[in-house]
Amino acid sequence: MSVDGVAAGENPPAGSEARAKRAVLKKVVLVSPATAEANNGNWHTAHRWSQFVSAHCDIRLLSHWTEEAAARPVPIPDLMIALHARRSAPSIAAWAQTYPEKPLVVVLTGTDLYRDILGDAVARRSLDLATHLVVLQDAGMTALQSAWRKKAQVIYQSAAVLKPAPKSSRFFRVVMVGHLRGEKDPLTFMAAASICSLGAIRFDQIGEALDADLGQAAEATANRCPHYRWLGGLPRAVTRQHIKRAHLLVNASVMEGGAHVILEAVLSGTPVLASRVSGNVGMLGEDYAGYFELGNAAQLAALVARCAADANFLNLLQTQCQQRAALFDPARERALVLNLIITAENPSLPTSNT
Repeated sequence: MSVDGVAAGENPPAGSEARAKRAVLKKVVLVSPATAEANNGNWHTAHRWSQFVSAHCDIRLLSHWTEEAAARPVPIPDLMIALHARRSAPSIAAWAQTYPEKPLVVVLTGTDLYRDILGDAVARRSLDLATHLVVLQDAGMTALQSAWRKKAQVIYQSAAVLKPAPKSSRFFRVVMVGHLRGEKDPLTFMAAASICSLGAIRFDQIGEALDADLGQAAEATANRCPHYRWLGGLPRAVTRQHIKRAHLLVNASVMEGGAHVILEAVLSGTPVLASRVSGNVGMLGEDYAGYFELGNAAQLAALVARCAADANFLNLLQTQCQQRAALFDPARERALVLNLIITAENPSLPTSNT
């Protein structure tokens, strides 16, 4: 498999970092509707990218950008990066109106790719206005029309590698991470916990109840199933420790742009069970053995039970996850982000696709 002309596990084009240091990257605006308080994948992407480029340019991380910003007595920005085609649409439109000649990068989320651009005119307009598009896993390219695909590239997200922790020999721990909302399909995980009643298996669900009904469902499941816990929202560092100590991470999402929790599990030595949706396949590969059909709680419960009983199958998942780990390397992501900004500002330079 290749990503932007780079084979999986290889480094991005040589010289990206050096060119970044030589290039005159003046002012960059990075727009993320998600804030630190949201503690979600989009925020972590925005924060990480701002750290990547802060040594090479002056970057402002904002929740939105307006035409009025151009009239303020601040240095004029040279480039905008906006996360989320629909939610950042006002900022994207304002930038294109004010600076039609300047680069505009739009990073597409799961709801952009697999819902909004299918019929939302506002989201589709954001893709038309963008000079560059980014998807966060390679299957995302197939969701784009050809005109959009021509200006798109893949940049996998990354995280620090954690030393794998010894797994409990007393309990087989399964964790699902994600705020409780429809797109994450937390009900399938709860239903699987209800089905899988083997006493040694423990199900932990982490995430705030963004939907009150789903919070009530989590409480009801915990009352009914003593082997299920809803831990609510937790700090990222604490959540990563739960992932590291679990035997399995479950991602049951309806749609994913590129699930950050999947790569965090892979980089913590924890294999994954995932719904067979495009965004998850783009993260784990077509031939991954740990998929269940979307919303199929019985199939998920059967996979959990098989992993708990069959060490060879669990080891297979572990091996397959480790084969994807090189895609999620921070140095790789940083080089690709810097290369994106350099080539957006200097179109005559070769991109990472060459």
